[in-house]
Order: sequence, then structure tokens, then C-alpha cells
Amino acid sequence: MTLRFFFLIILISVNLYAQKNPELKLIDFSGFDLIVKSDSTEVISKEDVLVLPDIKASHWNHTVYNPYKEVTLTFPLPLKFTDSTYASPISKEKVITSRYGWRRGRAHKGIDIDLVTGDSLFAMFDGIVRMSRYSKGHGRTVVLRHYNGLETVYAHLSVYGVKENDSIVKGQYLGKGGASGNARGSHLHLVVNYKGVSINPEYLFEFEKDNKVRANELWITRQWTRPISHNSKRQSKIQLLLSEDEAVASLIKKQSIYVVRPGDTLSRISRRNNITIAALCRTNAIKRSSVIKVGQKLIIEN
Repeated sequence: MTLRFFFLIILISVNLYAQKNPELKLIDFSGFDLIVKSDSTEVISKEDVLVLPDIKASHWNHTVYNPYKEVTLTFPLPLKFTDSTYASPISKEKVITSRYGWRRGRAHKGIDIDLVTGDSLFAMFDGIVRMSRYSKGHGRTVVLRHYNGLETVYAHLSVYGVKENDSIVKGQYLGKGGASGNARGSHLHLVVNYKGVSINPEYLFEFEKDNKVRANELWITRQWTRPISHNSKRQSKIQLLLSEDEAVASLIKKQSIYVVRPGDTLSRISRRNNITIAALCRTNAIKRSSVIKVGQKLIIEN
């Protein structure tokens, strides 16, 4: 009622002023609708409220890199994502200099992404900082736990940008990259863990400009959690397992026979068949130093 009265006073004043000033034209308000907003209360149902899981309820430890050492995982296991994309951990093109796999006789449990010391680093997904401190080998490290159970690890930082227990949103600044710890030059060592077990990041994510999550639900087999099954110098062949049936079927070993050709070496045979030298030797009960001969038959197990 007050609003109507106020509007009427303004209209009368304008008309009177216009009569005194012939250059002014009266505005015809007949085409306008007067909207009076009444007080209302929006009712939000329980279904409209997103309840996030309490990811701090179990194995929440700031001082230990892997607090899940006593946990045994059962494979295959499902992993779900609510996002179809992730936020890039760096602000420029992602150049992978070393992949998840066997490297110089030991397991390389993440991927290395090239950067310059001082480049900003960002969270791939929403989460909470479980660890933000120096870790042996990794140097200055931030471990971010996400709401689907994954943890992403950002290692070799030069500067911390967050502290433990901080709630983080996707794309939020975490710190600056560097070469702290056991690093050969500046880079981001990015690790993806699920309850203490590393997963090949390239099985989960496309490290291209579109920042795609490969699927909303993926099934993880041991193959994707064992660096010895992969080569750090090249990307493994990605075959997504989108259901439990597909995951179980993939566990059935497929064998083929390879006949050694002139000029072949164990290294060349492993590259040609997309397997590691260690796996080739294990399947055929031979050593890396074993001499292979032309015409010799080797079992290839995929």
C-alpha cells in the first residue's frame, strides 16, 4: 500500500512540473505493470540439500603421507566422479615429462608435469587439505582429499599456499611449483591415490587442454595401480572399464606367441607389444641379461 502511494505522489509531481515546463513531455504509464512484492519464505526440502560425506572421519593424519597402510583394497573397485572435467593443476599447457610406471629400476607412482619454479598450482577438484608439509622425497607437499575418496598429491613445491584442514574449491590456488625434495629440475609431481594406493592418473584423466575426466564411473583393476605394469617413457594403452562385468572380464589373461626376429631385443619386443621388460621376463622365466635367439618363441601375456 505504501509503495502504491509513493508511486502516485511521484506521478502527480511529474505532471505538475511538466505543466510548468512545456518542453517536457508527459510519460504514459498505462502500458506499465506495477508489481508489488509480498513477503514470502522459500521452503527448501531435504532433497534439495547436498550433504557431503565426512572425509575427515577416517584416517585423517597430517604427519603421515600414507595413513592407509593397514587397509587392504579389494579389486576391481569402482570410482565415481560428479565432475566431467577437472581444473588444470597448472595455468599453461600440460607437458608430461615422465609418466606413471617403472623408471630407473624403481616405481614412479605419479606423472611429472613441466613447470618453472614459481608457477602457481591449483586444486583439481573440491576437497580438504589433509597434509601441507615437507615429505621425504616429495619435498614440500600438499595432499588434498576429495569427496569421492581420492587424494591428489602436489609435490616439489617451492611455496605453500594452503594449510592443513583448509576447505578447498576446484581450481583454488594451492601454492607455487618448484624443485624441493628429490627432484631433478623444477616440475610438478602429481600423484593420484585411493586409500593409499596409487592409480595411473592417465587412466582417470585426459591431460589435454579440455581437462576431461574420462568417465563418471570407472572400475579400477590392479593393472592400473602397479607401476611395474607401465613404462614411464610412454603412455600406456588406455582401455576404460565402465562396469564391473568389463572389469572382471579384463582379468582373464590373454596369451599370444611372439617369434623372435633378426635384430630383436627384449626392449624392442616389450615396446612392440606394449608390456614391460619385467613382465616379459617373468612370463617366460628369463632374466634381463638372457640371450634371445632368432626363431625363439616367447609368451606375450596381456
